[in-house]
Amino acid sequence: MNIPHHVAGHTLILLRNGEDYFPRLIEAIDKASSFVYLESYIFAADEAGRSVTDALKRAASRGVRVHLLLDGYGSLELPVAWEQELVQAGILVLWFRRQLGWLSLQRSQLRRLHRKLVVIDDMQAFLGGVNIVKDHPDGIPSPRLDYMVLVEGVIVRRIHLAMQRLWKLVAWINLRQRGSHEKIRLPARQPDAAVQFLMRDNFRHRRDIEHAYLQAIESAQQEILIANAYFLPGRRFRKALLERARAGVRVILLLQGRVEYRLQHYATLALYDELLKSGIEIHEYLASYLHAKVAVIDGKWSTVGSSNIDPFSLWLAREANIVVRDAGFAADLREDLMQQIAQHARRIVSPDWRKWNVFSWAGSKCSYLLMRLLTGLIGRERGRDDI
Repeated sequence: MNIPHHVAGHTLILLRNGEDYFPRLIEAIDKASSFVYLESYIFAADEAGRSVTDALKRAASRGVRVHLLLDGYGSLELPVAWEQELVQAGILVLWFRRQLGWLSLQRSQLRRLHRKLVVIDDMQAFLGGVNIVKDHPDGIPSPRLDYMVLVEGVIVRRIHLAMQRLWKLVAWINLRQRGSHEKIRLPARQPDAAVQFLMRDNFRHRRDIEHAYLQAIESAQQEILIANAYFLPGRRFRKALLERARAGVRVILLLQGRVEYRLQHYATLALYDELLKSGIEIHEYLASYLHAKVAVIDGKWSTVGSSNIDPFSLWLAREANIVVRDAGFAADLREDLMQQIAQHARRIVSPDWRKWNVFSWAGSKCSYLLMRLLTGLIGRERGRDDI
């Protein structure tokens, strides 16, 4: 952990939780000389939000152009006074879909900005699953388990371009054409590069992250290790995992052990029988809430990002992952995940889990059917989406 990995002209550092991430982020912001772009699903009014806010204000006071894009649902509780403080400091603030229809099941209302991205001076980028919020949930002594990647290299410009384009789109939709933007020159595209930036959006990249997962899983020969907070894959994804497990590939899942969102949690439990009968290992993380969205396959392919393996991330939200084809980086991530499994998780063994609570088992079946119904409804809806 925190070891620099040099991959195809890039330098990558794996960071666990805000404990690793926030000091690196603040240090990078304090060194910024030209611009900072920051996107976050959650930007909380707590000690983590304060430390990042103060760093952004210091940057703006030096003349650095600071762009802050927040999701209208995830950051809903950010006080108006806090936003005004940012704006008064010269920071440009935009909101992604701030108008919410609480009683609406329209697909457009479910499209969220779930990415966690930062680009600084086209020199460094951060991406992964950590929001701007304190590590420790209230009442739980251990931090959420999550990961970010600090990356330097050509890929930073691709991330910058993606963030700049979304900023311009949101500004146009909200009739707020604000901010100056940098011209970005990209090298020729390298689709088979060892380091790739993948997005999920509502235009050309609807299934890029899902397809990358499937391609890696379907070609796995030895081991598939996935840690995912909200695991409710579609049929093709499940089929790929089941087939590789039956072919003798070791498949290890690290899933949520604490109940955070009941519907999603119990819907996932309904998949356990099928997964366990195929020889897939299931471990539930118990120390705190699991928030990671990472995977390591065959010790050489790995991904870190914001995308869960559920319909909301794979079909609706704007997400961002990095894919790295490098044995050293993969070993770093795998070692940490296996350590978390050994120290903070319990293994689920079939068929004992069903006996724990009959009502929980019945509830899981109902939750799964309800999630399938909701998935069908949002999947069938067709219409023009602006962002």
